Amino acid sequence: MSLDQLYQQIILDHSKARHGSGLSETAAPDGASTGQSHQLNPVCGDEVTLRVAVDHGTVAQLAWDGAGCSISMASASVLSEMAEGMSVEELRSVIGNFREVLRSRGKVHADPEVLGDAAAFEGVARYAARVKCAMISWVAAEDALNQAA
Repeated sequence: MSLDQLYQQIILDHSKARHGSGLSETAAPDGASTGQSHQLNPVCGDEVTLRVAVDHGTVAQLAWDGAGCSISMASASVLSEMAEGMSVEELRSVIGNFREVLRSRGKVHADPEVLGDAAAFEGVARYAARVKCAMISWVAAEDALNQAA
């Protein structure tokens, strides 16, 4: 299996499994500060509402609901799986790195040591119309973090 095939499989698996999905089913931990953001891509219709709970500088919970293409839903799933337990600053750094990779048009390669499964979205950078699909949940997370901080 090539790296591209592996990355495609990660995206397909996450688009079906949708880790962290179920915003209405989750309650923030007691004492945690929360932020919530709704993002919509009017071009393609992708839509995500994401809530983050921060407790003592650590992401205690990241939950979301959404509808859209497999790239946007898989990206939200990957983000939710990796974010919990990170410090707020670490998550901000990862979001910045993800944004840099996706906006590079394929010139900046994803580091799996930094991005984990999110490195699978590196190929999306070559398709300008799909970058927003992959970024929508990450933009929502950034906004929600700012509210919670």
